[in-house]
Amino acid sequence: MLSCPMPAGDATAGASCCRLAATHQPTRRANRYPSDVTDAQWAVLDPLLPDPAWLGGRGGRRERHCRRVIVDAILYLVDNGIKWRALPADFPPWPTVYKRFALWEKSGATQRILDGLRDRARLAEGRVAAPSAAVIDSQSVRAAETVGRATRGWDAGKKVNGRKRHIVVDTVGFVLAVLVTPASIQDRVAARALLLRLGATVGDRIRLVWADGGYTGTLLDWARQALGVVVEIVKRPDLPHFTVLPRRWVVERSLAWITGHRRCVRDYERLPHHHEAMVRWAMIRITSRRLTQTL
Repeated sequence: MLSCPMPAGDATAGASCCRLAATHQPTRRANRYPSDVTDAQWAVLDPLLPDPAWLGGRGGRRERHCRRVIVDAILYLVDNGIKWRALPADFPPWPTVYKRFALWEKSGATQRILDGLRDRARLAEGRVAAPSAAVIDSQSVRAAETVGRATRGWDAGKKVNGRKRHIVVDTVGFVLAVLVTPASIQDRVAARALLLRLGATVGDRIRLVWADGGYTGTLLDWARQALGVVVEIVKRPDLPHFTVLPRRWVVERSLAWITGHRRCVRDYERLPHHHEAMVRWAMIRITSRRLTQTL
């Protein structure tokens, strides 16, 4: 049972809920869905969430709903692929959840949460927090009718009318950066913006990026000269049978992890950056579970 009572002066009240439990209305909701975060996950996620404006004296009203329940609602939607209006009644009203989802994405909080989880997960595996090598790839997904013509395109190679998500992962498979474009955009073109976003996310430590043949051409020289990054092409061997491709299998597995969340099977988002947020939340769920050994 998720309980957030708020008796005055009780320092332990809401310990299993959020650190702002004493400032919002009491919440009693049973953890009933597989997507609900565990106490161990929440202990990791709660400190990474941004403080509300009123807490820093910047105005605004106090939050009415527990942020753990808000996170559970977002993860439920991402995992089950439902409409916002179809959120179960035991969650806060869908406009409240959507507003918090959009606000966290606009402020960059979603990326910062993912970055914090990834750093901790890498440290837990005996690695340094900041990776020095990465793998890049893309995946075209069909777009729903909610996706406007201006932000969708036709991928002639994959025969997909929709959008394309481009991701960079570390050598473990944790997502470093994500970019969503129309499916008609070539990988080597989108990779420039994605690598620039990667630099803004993890700094200049990345020096080697593995990629497939779709990233050949002027991208290799541009990345070396502009960013000091070597893009190494991992070619598919000329074999008559299936074989695991070195390095590339890591990012392909990450794309499979993302597609395991039904909201990411297709692109339902009117705004491309909201689909990027869905990908980040899918990886937040995966990374937090792996970090707490519940995956």
